[in-house]
Amino acid sequence: MGQDQTKQQIEKGLQLYQSNQTEKALEVWMKVLEKSSDLMGRFRVLGCLVTAHSEMGRYKEMLKFAVVQIDTARELEDADFLLESYLNLARSNEKLCEFHKTISYCKTCLGLPGTRAGAQLGGQVSLSMGNAFLGLSVFQKALESFEKALRYAHNNDDAMLECRVCCSLGSFYAQVKDYEKALFFPCKAAELVNDYGKGWSLKYRAMSQYHMAVAYRLLGHLGSAMECCEESMKIALQHGDRPLQALCLLCFADIHRSRGDLETAFPRYDSAMSIMTEIGNRLGQVQALLGVAKCWVARKALDKALDAIERAQDLAEEVGNKLSQLKLHCLSESIYRSKGLQRELRAHVVRFHECVEETELYCGLCGESIGEKNSRLQALPCSHIFHLRCLQNNGTRSCPNCRRSSMKPGFV
Repeated sequence: MGQDQTKQQIEKGLQLYQSNQTEKALEVWMKVLEKSSDLMGRFRVLGCLVTAHSEMGRYKEMLKFAVVQIDTARELEDADFLLESYLNLARSNEKLCEFHKTISYCKTCLGLPGTRAGAQLGGQVSLSMGNAFLGLSVFQKALESFEKALRYAHNNDDAMLECRVCCSLGSFYAQVKDYEKALFFPCKAAELVNDYGKGWSLKYRAMSQYHMAVAYRLLGHLGSAMECCEESMKIALQHGDRPLQALCLLCFADIHRSRGDLETAFPRYDSAMSIMTEIGNRLGQVQALLGVAKCWVARKALDKALDAIERAQDLAEEVGNKLSQLKLHCLSESIYRSKGLQRELRAHVVRFHECVEETELYCGLCGESIGEKNSRLQALPCSHIFHLRCLQNNGTRSCPNCRRSSMKPGFV
């Protein structure tokens, strides 16, 4: 297959893909991969296959094609192509919750010298790195990476990137329980879709609506949460977006649990868990199991709750997500307290406080926990976060967390 024919077949696949004929598009692209000797064409079609498998939730296939793309980039001896392929490798590992690998590949991207695509892809690298740090509950570095990605987006007038960063920031603030910001950022993403997204994929609208649904649910606005989640799910079903379908099912389950409708919540959690397991989203599985455990606690079925917690804890430790571990220890603590089992209670209290220290989820000014209840937060330029009221009351300009770090023995 020659260069011109390769190009025509890639375009044919793109047209099929954009008209939701995904399987036919994949057939066309796979034939190009089998028959074409044009390295540039092969590199491009591998990028198409990576994107398509990502959106379908076939993350292991996504990873496989990303690895082949790196080999092709090396054959081409082009630094720009190498950067793009390493970014795809980072994203593949991010989707599979291999967050340490994601960070490593992102650092490789940032260390590649003299790439013309650096300005264009640097923001996407920072976003992927931020998502990985968030997956590990390393909040300061996650926020720092998101802010870098946002600067790239603004400097390059990249509204698509800004939209994706705003959704990630919504997730960040939902986790640290500043629900006002958790809603603000996905609302900003939705505005960007309305203002600039006429030619964009509908996934951007679906993504912003999902994150709005999460924030509305946390704020107790369950009607608005359901409305946004239904719109997101509708688009996810139209496009065969399995990962987003799973997230929407999880959000539906949380909404029903918040309403006290446990009979409806349980099957939604089961459906979300099934898709999360199918696609390899272990962190999503942890969230589903945590919701199930809370349902069992509400029903006073404490042993069943502990079974769900144990499964979730194993996955959370495997992934390295400290915030999930913290939540699970907190829930276990309340269960063992009600059962009057002091030894088990003490063990979970100790691990809970260790997780708080490891995630730095406390205000360096008042010493109280961050993320225990809905609070307005503010980040300093170093990306350490504090209660907004504490910063206003103290009028501080330097970060007490950084100041303490600089006083540790051996600091140069």
